[in-house]
Amino acid sequence: MALLGFILGLFWVASLLFLLALFSIKIVAQYERGVKFTLGRFSHVMDPGLNVVIPLIQSFQRVDVRTNVIAIPKQDTMTKDNVSVEIDAVIYYRVTEPKSAIINVEDYAYATTQIAQTSLREVVGETTLDDLLGQRERISKRIQEIIARNANQWGVRIDNVEVKDIQLPPELVRVIAKEAEAEREKRAVIIKASGELEAAKSLAKAAKVLSAVPGGLHIRMLQTINSLGGEKSITKIFTTPSEVLDALVQFVKKR
Repeated sequence: MALLGFILGLFWVASLLFLLALFSIKIVAQYERGVKFTLGRFSHVMDPGLNVVIPLIQSFQRVDVRTNVIAIPKQDTMTKDNVSVEIDAVIYYRVTEPKSAIINVEDYAYATTQIAQTSLREVVGETTLDDLLGQRERISKRIQEIIARNANQWGVRIDNVEVKDIQLPPELVRVIAKEAEAEREKRAVIIKASGELEAAKSLAKAAKVLSAVPGGLHIRMLQTINSLGGEKSITKIFTTPSEVLDALVQFVKKR
């Protein structure tokens, strides 16, 4: 009877040890790290694989060390030249120091989002509308620098910040469209005038060459008449030799 009790007691002890060992084994994935605490104090960072965490005495928190993406909601803010715009962006970040990400801040992802929003408004407030529209890369780098200064203390590294969309007031969009149309018309007029100038230069040069050749202008005139005659047209052309016109001019002068 005593032997049976001893065997049962040994069985229960073995069962408890087995359950303790079973619940003590924790698996950390390759893309994770585990921040272990012993009696509430930081112990060490657990690497991927099998780890032992003693129940009731030790605890741990998982930290994802992969690159994550945060979408910054649209921010309605004012530019340096007092233009109201709505702008949003995305942040690419990852945790490089799991201990700091758990101990130094309650929720590093939420904290990063909040500092990103304030940084976005701050940078837009320091930038004119023309720079905001034409220098997105520089604006993104500036936002990244400001966020990184704050996120470093949380063990978070900001890999990249990209400005996604900039929405302008409808009336300003119409003004910009009119300016763009006027600029296109201006370029068209300049190109047309340049073409006409080149054509005039070519005609003047051709006339000079033809004038230097006896009868050159007459030959050119005949060629022009011949080309017009081949077309289907009801236009009638009357030509007068220049000698007749010269004689007429001389006659008028004598009178």
